[in-house]
Amino acid sequence: MQIKLLSNDDMKAIDALKNYHGGAKEISDTITKMRVYENRKKILAEKGFGAMLESAEELVKKFPKVPDFEKANNISYNAKFGQATAQVSGWQGAKVTHFGMERIAATAGTNEPCFVPQECISVVALTDNYIYNGDLMATLAMTENIMQASKFCNTNLIGIPMLESRFEQLEKITGKKFERTDVGNALSALTLKNQGTFFGNFGGIEVANDNHLVYLDGITRTAKANGADFFLNPSWSTIVAVCYYGRDIPNLNIKVSMLLATQNLMQFRMLLNIIKEYIREDGTSPIYEINIGNGATAETFIQCAKDLKESGIKGISLAAHIYINPDLGMANFNWTENMYKVLESGTDMTYKYESDGTARELDTMAAYFMSEEERDENADKIGDVIFYKSLQASRDGINMMKKGIKPIFGGASY
Repeated sequence: MQIKLLSNDDMKAIDALKNYHGGAKEISDTITKMRVYENRKKILAEKGFGAMLESAEELVKKFPKVPDFEKANNISYNAKFGQATAQVSGWQGAKVTHFGMERIAATAGTNEPCFVPQECISVVALTDNYIYNGDLMATLAMTENIMQASKFCNTNLIGIPMLESRFEQLEKITGKKFERTDVGNALSALTLKNQGTFFGNFGGIEVANDNHLVYLDGITRTAKANGADFFLNPSWSTIVAVCYYGRDIPNLNIKVSMLLATQNLMQFRMLLNIIKEYIREDGTSPIYEINIGNGATAETFIQCAKDLKESGIKGISLAAHIYINPDLGMANFNWTENMYKVLESGTDMTYKYESDGTARELDTMAAYFMSEEERDENADKIGDVIFYKSLQASRDGINMMKKGIKPIFGGASY
């Protein structure tokens, strides 16, 4: 017999949490409202980010444009090739993002134009301060509204300390118990036993017992407060939970992390079966993007794309790291040759930069787990990191153009 992924008790707890947040329609409508730039700008002016946004609005006017490069170089595209969506990680808050924008603007008129990535990834702990003080909203306003990136992915780390009163509230709402540790200042954190830190195995792989409910609560609170609609997902159990939870919330989506090791077709097909179990009525899924693992070959990536097409599931893109920093895998990792094999086969892909391939200062996982104070102090150095990642994505995108492969960048680059 086929075993259900979620029990009736699991679904009851998840439904109770969604109802607590106002139900599917209210969550969805709130996300939509909070994504409007005018709404964000008004809130951010009150939180002290008005001048930063005004500066960003001026900076983006100076950005290099893809059509200018295409015209100057007589670029034409081969319709038989796949399209490549540029994605860059490391957009670590408002100051970092603004500094990165300054660096991008400065490349206008140079021999190496830097274009805006179409998708941005951030690994900043979703603390209450980051969610509610305007820092995250300002980052979203600059990336999504001003630079016109189509997606900004936040990372919810289930080990983030939060108010003890919130844990108590979640227990009352869901009827579940959460094993946690008092960390002082009226804060508690889930007890993570595999690695023993607040952040846990690379940001939340350890989702024991009913801890997926903490993940769902975190992304919902963030979405309602900021209009964030895309979250990194590093756990099999939270994938199952969010596929069920988000089946009637069309604008709440996740990206499946390469840390889940979808390195081969068996693992990828397992994931497709999970998606099918809780598919939306329109054939889409809360899963918007799947990052194929770093160990995969180009041939495996191409077959994953074929399997996805044959599944009938709509709206999911597949991504691969082109460069990674040594914290995430082998030194000198470079998937560029595989990238061209995929694209020249006629397969679309999202090409992602976890690094620019140079082991630059603060191009490390450590930069992802800095305190807010340290992050602000190092905003220029981290801003340099995302700039050079974006520059490498642009270099590779330019090489694609010359080969007749169409890269897709953020709207401000057009």
